Amino acid sequence: MQTVSDIRKRLSEASAEEYAVLERSLCADTRKGVQNALAVAKRRLAAEQAERERVSQLYSYQEQIANGAVTVGLDEVGRGPLAGPLTVGAVVLRKDVPPIEGLNDSKQVPETHRPALAETVKERALAWSIVNIEPSEIDECGMTACLRKAFRQAVAEIEAQGVEPEVILLDGNPLHLDPREMNVVHGDARCASISAASLIAKVSRDALMVSYEKEYPGYDFASSKGYGSARHRQAIAEKGLTPIHRVSFCQNFLQESLFD
Repeated sequence: MQTVSDIRKRLSEASAEEYAVLERSLCADTRKGVQNALAVAKRRLAAEQAERERVSQLYSYQEQIANGAVTVGLDEVGRGPLAGPLTVGAVVLRKDVPPIEGLNDSKQVPETHRPALAETVKERALAWSIVNIEPSEIDECGMTACLRKAFRQAVAEIEAQGVEPEVILLDGNPLHLDPREMNVVHGDARCASISAASLIAKVSRDALMVSYEKEYPGYDFASSKGYGSARHRQAIAEKGLTPIHRVSFCQNFLQESLFD
């Protein structure tokens, strides 16, 4: 008779087909450990199937709304931080490769998994680009104008790679940046190419903010990524602004600090 440990190991590695065979052969095994292992394996396989269906839906929904056209997905990260750039990602996914396992809105992907997943996106993309808009330009022109500029530049870089998108999928509300624009609310969780764009933009910007920690130590950039964490705000109050701060975003905070 197989030990419970051996059975547990086999079930932990079993595919759905292998599980079905094992379940039939073990249904009469009354050992509690065996029945628990069967239940755990069943839940694992159900979760894996649900995840495959979720990723498949990202692709099928995009194909449906874009009607099979060549599609570039756009998304931005870093709209709200006190410091660092606004970063836009653009991705055209290949149609002749399998769906990317784990693809999701970057906020829903564990931080430790993002870099490898972003590399997979780049490897499986027909074209991709990342555009940064610096804080000084955000201060000068405002966020909406900078978003339009970054999205247009990202599309231009895709086109420079020899790919001519027929549809531009944009997460969120209309920006009227191009006649090909199609807007999808919560698109980063609904469309594969927007999810991919969100991911490469997030990984790129986070890495940049970590590098700024060395250049401007004490501002919590590695952890906060430029958002207004307590440590970041305290550093601004004590040390002032750096060249990568958005002065227009920090005015209210600086004024409050004067009266503390």
